[in-house]
Amino acid sequence: MIGELGRRSSTALLVHSALIQAVTFLVRPAATYRALELDVPAFALGVLAASYAVFPLLLALPIGNLVDRLGERRLMAAGSAVVLLCSTFLLFWGTSVAALIAGTALLGAGQLACVVGQQAVVANNAVSSRLDSAFGYLTFAASLGQALGPLAISLVGGASVRPDTQAIFILAVAMGLVLFCTTYLVSSQVSSGRRTSRSAEAPRGSAFALLRAPGVARALATSATVLAVVDLTVVYLPALGAERGITAGTVGLMLTVRALFSMVSRIGLGRVSRGLGRMKLLVLSLAVSTVSLAVAAIPMPEWLLFIVMAFLGLGLGIGQPLTMSWLSAQAPPGQRGRALALRLAGNRVGQVILPSAIGVVAVGLGAAGVFLASAAAVGGTMLMLRGVRLDD
Repeated sequence: MIGELGRRSSTALLVHSALIQAVTFLVRPAATYRALELDVPAFALGVLAASYAVFPLLLALPIGNLVDRLGERRLMAAGSAVVLLCSTFLLFWGTSVAALIAGTALLGAGQLACVVGQQAVVANNAVSSRLDSAFGYLTFAASLGQALGPLAISLVGGASVRPDTQAIFILAVAMGLVLFCTTYLVSSQVSSGRRTSRSAEAPRGSAFALLRAPGVARALATSATVLAVVDLTVVYLPALGAERGITAGTVGLMLTVRALFSMVSRIGLGRVSRGLGRMKLLVLSLAVSTVSLAVAAIPMPEWLLFIVMAFLGLGLGIGQPLTMSWLSAQAPPGQRGRALALRLAGNRVGQVILPSAIGVVAVGLGAAGVFLASAAAVGGTMLMLRGVRLDD
């Protein structure tokens, strides 16, 4: 990625990717803690959680159109400004449930704009042979940010059960300011400098027309399934541990192992993809994920479940960057921002529909049944890719 963007722009883009995730994973838990301070009912916490996903779902396609029309850096700057505004708003006025919901929805919109802009920078500037590697680095930085956000809460909150949310929001404002400034370290040449020529040649079409492009629908389905299964693992591994008498601390370490091996899988992804081929590697990652999910449902010693979680992290970690590069390669020139936004919208839909469906299918079977149903979903996605050409 450095070769296409330059060292400064590449570094700034990776820092921007890590920072937006860190701020998000800092502010969302802080908003929950602030809601608990207000003694809100349980249903209000559900609305608070949903507000982050629903608003971006409605804005995904318009934001995708904007990034193709206005340029990646402008959208990243706008998204960073919204995140900074959100953190400031919650710091001074986040004293009611309505304000917390509004602030969280604002955060979701800003995060979406930043992520679509970042991914479009890679899609529009990295050469096709290096897309897998570039998206691997980008998602590695995002994973790092997702780990740093909760760590910051631990540092600020200390050993208290309910941390000082005011201090957390002050930290979020400071990080949001750095995020906004980092945007301008990305060279304008990777965005607005070429926007005029790209926009003039960009084909116009609806989201439905984009879905009809070869491979796009299958890339979206694969991405949504992988992300939904990651969420299911985070939610149901503690339930599986409770059923088997595994301590919460051990379950937390297992989730950490899964996340770390997802990060490891993204290092050197480009070399592995060029050696095996993108589609072979994607199918292999889905196969590893399917087997790991199915095996996790079988009672086993704790040390063996750690190994299973490591393999699950490797398999699931590869899916996201590969579907980004696959979708970028399949989308018509001038519509890559729209395609990547469509992917994020599909991810949000998958995060709602798939867990609900799996919960119904696995009812009465416990957490092990959820893992088996998740294995079936990933395995079905893998079968759906049969017949896709290796150069798709």
